[in-house]
Amino acid sequence: MATDRLTGHLVRLIAGIRQALTGIDGDGTAGLASLTAFAIRICSAGLAFLSQVVLARLMGQFEYGIFVFAWVFAIILGNLSCLGFPTSLIRFIPQYRESGSLPELRGLLFTSQVFVFVSAGLMAAAGILCLYLIGDRIDAYFLVPLYLGAFALPMIALGDVLDGAARANNWPVNALSPTFLVRPVLILVFAAIAVLSGFSATAIVTMAAALAATSATTLGQFFILGRRLRRRYGAGDRLVLFTRWFRVALPIFLVEGFYYLLTNSDVIMVGFFVEPDLVATYYAAAKIMALVHFVFFAVKAGASPRFSELVAARDRDRLASFIARTIRWTFWPSLAFGCIVLALGPFLLMLFGPNFTNGYPLMFVLFIGIMAKAAIGPAEALLIMSGHQGICAAIYAGAFFCNIFGNIILIPLIGITGAAIATAFAMTIEAALLFMTVRKNLDIDMIFGPVNRKPASEIS
Repeated sequence: MATDRLTGHLVRLIAGIRQALTGIDGDGTAGLASLTAFAIRICSAGLAFLSQVVLARLMGQFEYGIFVFAWVFAIILGNLSCLGFPTSLIRFIPQYRESGSLPELRGLLFTSQVFVFVSAGLMAAAGILCLYLIGDRIDAYFLVPLYLGAFALPMIALGDVLDGAARANNWPVNALSPTFLVRPVLILVFAAIAVLSGFSATAIVTMAAALAATSATTLGQFFILGRRLRRRYGAGDRLVLFTRWFRVALPIFLVEGFYYLLTNSDVIMVGFFVEPDLVATYYAAAKIMALVHFVFFAVKAGASPRFSELVAARDRDRLASFIARTIRWTFWPSLAFGCIVLALGPFLLMLFGPNFTNGYPLMFVLFIGIMAKAAIGPAEALLIMSGHQGICAAIYAGAFFCNIFGNIILIPLIGITGAAIATAFAMTIEAALLFMTVRKNLDIDMIFGPVNRKPASEIS
């Protein structure tokens, strides 16, 4: 009997994968995009993990902790500099493409790139000014890496908006490869070249390598993706509706801003309270558990454009069915990968260095929060694509402040374990609030299956 049940599950899994790969409708495209995104993230996980292990071994725990703190800070500010435009592209481009509104589409592509580059440049200037004014209050070993991180902000932001443009067109390779494959490899290569050229393996040298790698990656993505977009949409007139786009992007910015802060603030908070070597330990444990979160990211990357299309088409039955499918795509692979990663945890941490194994208990705590998110699938993407980004922003804000207060209280008491507990609790609160919001506003049950009682006209 057990064998029959297992066989039945395998048959359904294979059938689902075949449908995702061969489907000719939008759901099949979304499934293929999700599988492609997942494959890229798996490959990138291996490369990124290897590069981080090499950097940790090369730099030592203390210098690696400094680099991690500065680089995470740069990534957060670079994402915030986009002010929600990458996800706005995913919302508007499929709709403009379906309606044939090419001038608006071309205008959106051009405006978003110029806007985020300028916005990130202004944020970089503000960051440099802040470092100049309060530099005497910051530990000296953080200053130069933070300066270098500020110079990287425009290229990080431009890369994010190019990612959004590619995802909106269901081009996952163009979207994900630069950030998750090319950039980590180039950081390692440039750092290795610097060390072989006689420079010491310090956080400053590695941040300089990260700046060079980010610039090279983004410029390459800009020219390659730009050529592909021109082939698809031509080089005709542009219609700029900036006020409309910004009005939609601003709530999305609040959603994504609080999301990035929620998912990365633990590393920053740890850096405020403990020495760089403990920052490195916490980051290594979180980085390993991020392998599990890649499943969620991959499904979200493939599903977001499909959510937008189904909302625009007001096809509520298909929307509810597709949501249920994305939850299955997210939860079961996350559970399986999570168990494998936890089983290999001590070995994976040992690769960073002998002292990193102290972070193994943190992995179990973080896994609880990851599975809470996986249980509801890409709920926030659904809310954003259906026009409920304001509510989503409020949820992330609440979860973020819960995380911050938890870190402030727990890190001084129990160290980096407190940061893991605060993060997992905040992620669980976030998942519960998203579940209740989707159920209330869209009348769709994100766990027990699609429930559809509202008329299609109520999809906003």
